[in-house]
Amino acid sequence: MGRDRVSPDLIQECGDALYDAWRERRTLAPLLERHPDITVTDGYAIQSRYVARRLQAGERVVGKKIGVTSKPVQDLLGVYEPDFGQLTSDMVCTEADGVDLSTLIQPKAEAELAFVLERDLVGPGITATDVLRATAYVTPCFEIVDSRIRDWKIKIQDTVADNASCGVFLLGQAKGNPRKLDLTLAGMVLQRNGALFSTSAGAAVQGSPVNAVVWLANTLGRLGLPFRAGEVILSGSQSQLLTVADGDELTCHIGGLGRCTARFHGKAAL
Repeated sequence: MGRDRVSPDLIQECGDALYDAWRERRTLAPLLERHPDITVTDGYAIQSRYVARRLQAGERVVGKKIGVTSKPVQDLLGVYEPDFGQLTSDMVCTEADGVDLSTLIQPKAEAELAFVLERDLVGPGITATDVLRATAYVTPCFEIVDSRIRDWKIKIQDTVADNASCGVFLLGQAKGNPRKLDLTLAGMVLQRNGALFSTSAGAAVQGSPVNAVVWLANTLGRLGLPFRAGEVILSGSQSQLLTVADGDELTCHIGGLGRCTARFHGKAAL
């Protein structure tokens, strides 16, 4: 509070270091160990540099993800609001192809609900009704998070800088009308290799996945960043993080909506 932000040179240095770590499939020491003055605001500036490097290499932004939506994770990181990251074209996986772990470093999977927009959504001032009206459909999905920070020893500044620990994501084929589903009470059943792993409900995410999207639309709006038609929004995990390996299969079922299956192959770097 009241101090100058870290220098633009340090922002660029950290963003480039994270990009190089992603490209080379290796990890870095936590940024806060080397630069303890980095704030969350600095973290988003570093994220912007990291994502810009990926866009310069030919990717494009296809959506956003919301992270740190559950109270246990917020308590762990010492922060009491979500964070966000940017989804790029190279992060997209399909049920048909599965997830190639050889492109990742230290991946963990989580099941959640994705929103796909049919209209632009420009905050601030966005309400839950606005989100529902702008959404073409919702679908079950898996996000496979990945950290460029060694051993997942992250504080909120580290994960924000590291693009909210984005790895890859996979959307299901089921498409539901969010105006006809109770996304708060809709139950999720997660299976791992055919066995029950966990159960949850949409209320685990900020009281409702819609609330998480409202938060992000308004947060981005204050930053001058709109959601565009066609973008994907990952609304936040409804499951525990699962470590995944070659041959694993995860399936999540959302009541009244359908299922998504992720099959994993290859070997991660760590």
